[in-house]
Amino acid sequence: MSHNLSNSVSALPPPKTLVIASRESRLAMWQAEHVQACLRQLYPACDVRILGMTTRGDQILDRALSKVGGKGLFVKELETALEDGRADLAVHSLKDVPMTMPTGFDLSCIMVREDARDAFVSNDYASLADLPLGAIVGTSSLRREAILRKSFPHLVIHALRGNLDTRMSKLDRGDYQAIILAAAGLKRLGMESRIRALLPFDPHTPAAGQGALGIETLSKRSDVKAWLAPLYDMPTALAVTAERAVSRKLGGSCEVPLAAHAQWNNSNQLVMHSYVASVDGQQICLASGARSIKDHHEAEAFGLAIADDLLAQGAAALLPH
Repeated sequence: MSHNLSNSVSALPPPKTLVIASRESRLAMWQAEHVQACLRQLYPACDVRILGMTTRGDQILDRALSKVGGKGLFVKELETALEDGRADLAVHSLKDVPMTMPTGFDLSCIMVREDARDAFVSNDYASLADLPLGAIVGTSSLRREAILRKSFPHLVIHALRGNLDTRMSKLDRGDYQAIILAAAGLKRLGMESRIRALLPFDPHTPAAGQGALGIETLSKRSDVKAWLAPLYDMPTALAVTAERAVSRKLGGSCEVPLAAHAQWNNSNQLVMHSYVASVDGQQICLASGARSIKDHHEAEAFGLAIADDLLAQGAAALLPH
């Protein structure tokens, strides 16, 4: 399977300057700097700069994401910078990108995925199973909360907002006995040693797009898309296309405990696991499947079939109305 789409880039002269819009959190800046380094390697003469920005999602820390507008809060200001020409591309954690792109914007590049699993982080306990009755676990995700409540009803689940460093400092000062985070962010920031356990995909299925980086551009910027093409990872892109199709069909947002994860097996088939749950974890609809996928259209169709399976099981009753 082809890992990139680099054939279109040879027809264009190399870029002279490229400006990357990014949130200013340490993880977001790592992601932007990673893309910057990749682009500098591809185009040594290009001046690749980063425009750091603060988004609404970074400013509102006293309320759960699901209560204040969801995923788009981390994206809107970056899109404005693309629109008014201050930036040529924006780098996102793909799981923060809304499932339907606004008119005029495209998800133009999806890079190779880091570890998609959730990580258990604690200073005193080695695993979720070791946590005592009433231990406080922090998570920002309704998806994680639902599975924790189902599997470990004796634990107390509290909301956890803020960037990665903020979350770790809340754990370190004793506000929580453990927290659950995406492994990818910890690994990218060199904090892998803080991971006490990587949670298995079953039952801790990740969010759609978890661990993958997405690069957004204006739809009309075919030049930027062509320059980004060598960074495009087709296996990751097909997997996350299927995941995002499930989420889009089910109205995926921060208000839905929804998981969708696809990975390639040894037979070159895409294997998907997905669920929708009630927040208390007491009701859950599960769907899975495997399919040979050759292009984005087939990946999208696979995701929609999984979503239909969930709906046939009654998932609609668990979605916000």
